[in-house]
Amino acid sequence: MGNVFFITILKGIGIYVLALFLTRKIGTKLISQMNFFDFIMGVSMGSIVANAIIDKQFATLSAITTFILFAILTVFTGYLSLKNFTLRKLINSEPVTLVENGTIVDENMKKMKLTINELKMKLREKNAFNVADVEFAIMETDGKLSVLPKSDKKPLTPSHMNIQTTSSGLEKDIIIDGTIIEENLTSAGLDKEWLTSELNKQNIKDCSEVFYAGLDNTKKLYISKINSTNKETQGKSLPPK
Repeated sequence: MGNVFFITILKGIGIYVLALFLTRKIGTKLISQMNFFDFIMGVSMGSIVANAIIDKQFATLSAITTFILFAILTVFTGYLSLKNFTLRKLINSEPVTLVENGTIVDENMKKMKLTINELKMKLREKNAFNVADVEFAIMETDGKLSVLPKSDKKPLTPSHMNIQTTSSGLEKDIIIDGTIIEENLTSAGLDKEWLTSELNKQNIKDCSEVFYAGLDNTKKLYISKINSTNKETQGKSLPPK
């Protein structure tokens, strides 16, 4: 049994390193946008790795050992990548530019094993329907595509028009399933009397009628009610005067 434990560790380390190498060669596409073939390949590779490591005679011991070993190797690999920039590039690869100044970088497309159709689909997911409108499109190490539109194609924002805006901040939960979250109400400098007044503006007589209520920094209260058929109805109260 001791030999099984030792052999499992040796096989696990070897196959872990081999799996890192092979997945690095396959490319980021495998985790970014899998088609049916990619899915089958991913599942098959996982099954092959498991079958190669786990001993059939001592399956339980071998599986537990492999599970713990892979957890340790994953943590150790993550630690090394934090400490060593070269190793980090080797394991996680680097961001790759696929579009630059409206032009597709075909060399990088081949490197990422990405087709034109797949690239255009990813651009559409980022609301970029024309390649010519894209300043940069970069494939990140996690397989996601970051898109920077050209300056004349960016949406108009208040800052472009020198308009001052007020941040609404993070919404605080005030009522959940008819229950008032008193600590959040108090931290906002408000009380139940104010809350009751705001609910009355929405024709709500009791907080038990409220599925959810949230408050932003401008003291606006978002309310989602529950009606008699258990369907939510939504509305917003006016900010307090």
